[in-house]
Amino acid sequence: MIRLMRFGLVAVASMMLAACGIFGGGDEVEAQKIEARTTALGVNGYLWQATLETLSFMPIEKADPAAAVILTGWQTDPATPTERVKVMVRFLSEDLRSDGIKVSVVREAEQGGNWVSVPVQASTALTIEESILAKARTLKVGAVR
Repeated sequence: MIRLMRFGLVAVASMMLAACGIFGGGDEVEAQKIEARTTALGVNGYLWQATLETLSFMPIEKADPAAAVILTGWQTDPATPTERVKVMVRFLSEDLRSDGIKVSVVREAEQGGNWVSVPVQASTALTIEESILAKARTLKVGAVR
């Protein structure tokens, strides 16, 4: 689990550094020319696709644009088979904004043959959110070119 988290943090940091040039100011006029690419059901298409791609290493249990939610199944790291993680992403806005998604992470550990909830570091959900947002921005920039 720790290896997975370290890998995730390194991957997110790399994506964020690579995307630094994307966030420059003065692009308001250009941004107005680009449509928000919203699906018919009101979920931002870039955020939706970025979430699916970011969580592609996990089994997707539910992907419902009408409910504006993506829920993964339990993911177990082979290095730590007594721990498992599940992620839920809720879409809160039709716009590509940092407050447009909310990530929740549940972690369980096996104790005496039963799965018991254990605390998740607060930075875990934030790291996933930042990774999704960076990917969504990359998708949007790629669509413009």
